[in-house]
Parts: sequence; C-alpha cells; structure tokens
Amino acid sequence: MQRFLDYADDQVERAVRAKRKGALAAYRDATLFKVIYGWGLRRTETSKLDVVDFGRNAKAPQFGRYGTLNVRYGKAKKGQPPRRRNVLSVMDWAVDAVADYVENVRPRFGCEDHPALWVTERGGRVKPAEINARFVAYRDALKLPKALTVHSARHSYVTHLTEDGVDRRFLQQQVGHENDSSTAIYTHVSDDFMNTMLHKALAPALAPIPADKDR
Repeated sequence: MQRFLDYADDQVERAVRAKRKGALAAYRDATLFKVIYGWGLRRTETSKLDVVDFGRNAKAPQFGRYGTLNVRYGKAKKGQPPRRRNVLSVMDWAVDAVADYVENVRPRFGCEDHPALWVTERGGRVKPAEINARFVAYRDALKLPKALTVHSARHSYVTHLTEDGVDRRFLQQQVGHENDSSTAIYTHVSDDFMNTMLHKALAPALAPIPADKDR
C-alpha cells in the first residue's frame, strides 16, 4: 500500500517538473487513493462523495472539519436504496492530505459550484471506471500482482487497523458490514502480527512457575 501511494505522489511531482498537463488530475487521484485507504471505502462510494460529506467530530477536534465522513452511497441490498453510514476519521495523515486537496488544489479545477469532491478538468465528476483505470495503470507500472484491485485498499484498511489493535466491532461499523464474518474475510494480517499474537497466547503457559515461598 505504501509503495502504491508513494508512486501516486511521484506522478504529481513528475508532471509538475515536466510542466505538462495532468498535474492537477494526478494530485486529485493521489489524494483519492489516500481517501479510499484512509476511510476504508469502496470505489463507487468514493466517486460519489461531495465536499460537504466531511464534517466535524466533537470527540476528535484535532481533525477540524474532516473528523467524520458521511458515506451516502454505500452498497445496497437488492431492491433497496443505498445504505448510508458515517465513517470516523482515524488516520491523521489522510486527513491532512484531503484537507490540502480541498483547500489548495481542488479550487484550481475551476469548479467551485460543483458539489463533487473529485472533479475532472472538464467540470464533471470522476467516475468509478476512471478510478479503476488509474489504479490499474499504477499497479502495472509497479509490477504489483494483477489480483490487486481498488477494493484491495479497503482490505488493507481493515487489516492494518486490526494489526494496530482496533476493536473489530468498531471496524465493522466503519466499513458498513452487517456481520462480523464479513469483516473477518477482509483481514489478511502479516506473519509478524501472527507471530506476535502467538507469543502473547503462549506467554502464560510458558511463564516460569514461581517458587513456593512456604517450602
């Protein structure tokens, strides 16, 4: 995930240095992928975000107006409207990234009256297919496995927060899963994490037996 995000940032720097068109779009997309990962979003949810969907969280005032994200177009059940959910911000670096984009970069697209968070240079809203195309281009340039998709960033969100000790129930609500089993499928913890958990589990059994002071 880090390699991918770093590469996305590199594309912005290259476009700026070369003074070629596309620097704004590259910056937008680099931020877009940080938001997908930083809030554990689906591709379609991300494309339909509006600027006003970010709001304050009284419990996390350090994030300012980006403390919570109102996802209005969550995955719907068959025959039902999109499911809404509020996702609490937890990654400060992701908040910094989207704040910088909204306040300093997005205005340069000249679409002040457009509600969309991700706007195009022609004044439209970025579509899911465009997000996918950019992801595939970066993935292939890095020679990452073809099995990786935009949705993999959502899996990474769950996995990395799990490794950081975040409660599973909280994660379930963050990503909008009805069942914990669905969240569990998203988790692909590292070998280091598994080894750490194994040592913790075995520690009580392997601890030396204290000497009997009455002997």
